[in-house]
Amino acid sequence: MQKEIEITVAPEHVANEQVILQNLARALKVEISTIKQHKVLKRSIDARSRKVIYRLQVRAYIDENPIVEESKFTYQKVTNAKTVIIVGAGPAGLFAALQCIENGLKPIIVERGKDVKQRRRDLAAINKQGVVNTESNYCYGEGGAGTYSDGKLYTRSNKRGDINKVLQVFVQHGAEQDILIDARPHIGTNKLPQIITSIRETIQNAGGEVLFDSKLTDFIIEEGKIKGIIINQQQELLANSVILATGHSARDIYELLHQKNILIEAKPFALGVRIEHPQQIIDSAQYHCDIRSEFLPPAYYSMVEQVKTRGVFSFCMCPGGIIAPCATDLNEIVVNGWSPSKRNNPYANSGTVVQVTLNDVQGYDPLRMLNFQSEIEQLAFEAGGGNLVAPAQRMIDFVENRLSIDLPKNSYLPGVKSVMLANILPDFVAQSLRSALPLFGKKMKGYYTNEAILVGVESRTSSPVRIPRDKETLQHPQITGLFPCAEGAGYAGGIVSAAIDGINCANAILNN
Repeated sequence: MQKEIEITVAPEHVANEQVILQNLARALKVEISTIKQHKVLKRSIDARSRKVIYRLQVRAYIDENPIVEESKFTYQKVTNAKTVIIVGAGPAGLFAALQCIENGLKPIIVERGKDVKQRRRDLAAINKQGVVNTESNYCYGEGGAGTYSDGKLYTRSNKRGDINKVLQVFVQHGAEQDILIDARPHIGTNKLPQIITSIRETIQNAGGEVLFDSKLTDFIIEEGKIKGIIINQQQELLANSVILATGHSARDIYELLHQKNILIEAKPFALGVRIEHPQQIIDSAQYHCDIRSEFLPPAYYSMVEQVKTRGVFSFCMCPGGIIAPCATDLNEIVVNGWSPSKRNNPYANSGTVVQVTLNDVQGYDPLRMLNFQSEIEQLAFEAGGGNLVAPAQRMIDFVENRLSIDLPKNSYLPGVKSVMLANILPDFVAQSLRSALPLFGKKMKGYYTNEAILVGVESRTSSPVRIPRDKETLQHPQITGLFPCAEGAGYAGGIVSAAIDGINCANAILNN
């Protein structure tokens, strides 16, 4: 007999199998000896009361042994199979490729950036010298933006596809088993490169191809049907199916589509800053303690507030994390955040952003939201003075509209400069943040403090452009065989949802 039940354990006992077994037997009102085996299905922290606990969803096998579950995926040889071109080696592209192989199709991934190993050098140049390689950076390259933005795997995309399959694939390629049960699974930037490399090797070993330094510069279209693409303005690559999974920062792709009169649409996004606190402040507030227990991870938070008709919310929160420079072009500042697997840095950061609607930007140009985003990023660069130095301000100083005399220690390596952020941010964004931050402070003790620094700008929360597609076939309404995919097309928002969309596009090719 199998039974599933929720039990609670103290943080110091969450890894103690004997204590879990005792609590399980007590909850089920059975003898411990009758529980042949148990499996933790989900694990989450409950810090709502002063006594912090772990909640475990557990399956118990009573008087029976479990059937061994085979979770590994096998990939057939597809060397000589029908070809599918996948543009972009982010999570959508990689998982689309794996699904193509499962479906008996040969994927050829074209990636404008470099493999994860070579990409490291360009990231070092960004952080240490303020030099951006426009083809290899935090957003472009093997694994996409998520590889060096720490691999948060939390998603609400339950209805879009098989979340567990995505997590199992990561585990098969080297991720810890914990991601299968944690309420907020996270891999860590230090571990993701090896996992991404392993996924690429699986694709290549099955006969798929991955081409780096290969930038899509044109489409080959005949009579409304895709026939292939042009790489680096010279090389033709032919196929009747192209999955376009280029991510939310590939502005040249949107411009190319627009130039070729292929339908794209302006899309709302969100804009704001990245806010960093000492991690101890967040721990103290969330765990109701002066010093965090060694058995608890650095604390997380999620904030949302409605300011008049506009939403203000935290985004991509990084406990024990680092603020990173994520510009993809020259003379712009874009910040993001990431955490190592242990989340053991002394700071906690989160994007804190304001909704930007289509009505906020005048005109009918489908690129108007993208251009608006770009203008703010350029203003931030100018305010920082170059070399990716970011404009910044203490939290209360920002709300009370005064220049910060000095700035607190922080994790942003290229450096920060004290400025009036309201001179960079659109007025409706600055005013919305000024209203929301004190309200966040009422929700979480210690949040509203001048020990927190606001670093600008957090502008790549999602794509400012949508590439339309048919709901059933997932193809572009004008171009047969072109499959707009994941974040860059406006249909995903994170690693797991992007991976699911890649899988869905690969299956759509099989079904069309």
